[in-house]
Amino acid sequence: MAVQRDTPYGAFNFMVELNDGSTASSPVGGFSDVSGLGTEITLMEYRQGNDKVNRVRKIPGLHKAADVTLKRGIMGTTNFWQWVSDTRTSPSTQRNVLITLNDEQGNPVLSWKLINARPLKWTGPTLAGKGGSDVAMEELVIASEGFEFAD
Repeated sequence: MAVQRDTPYGAFNFMVELNDGSTASSPVGGFSDVSGLGTEITLMEYRQGNDKVNRVRKIPGLHKAADVTLKRGIMGTTNFWQWVSDTRTSPSTQRNVLITLNDEQGNPVLSWKLINARPLKWTGPTLAGKGGSDVAMEELVIASEGFEFAD
């Protein structure tokens, strides 16, 4: 899916799919921000007893996915909140989340998959009576068991 090109892709053209277990996963639109995509590998230090040089070897250990934050304007749907509510009462509410970056024509370029993701934190909008054109935003932080580039 990835294609070499001279100019970087814009960060504004992306889709997010929250696989809720239904037969077809569909994008959950209206996101203004997706942040925190990443993974971290913990290195273990080990020294073999018969090494001639007094040094440690660094061996890959556990790896973990970073928490990802999704932000969107409130659209009158409660699917985020329903997922949070379900997670509080049931241990089996994990979902796979697919985040896809598109090119200028809307074609997929790269995708990142969060494996067995669960909501960690939901934050509602800041409400202020000052008027203006501010959009009411909600934020969902999700934690996952794995992170990979998707095909």
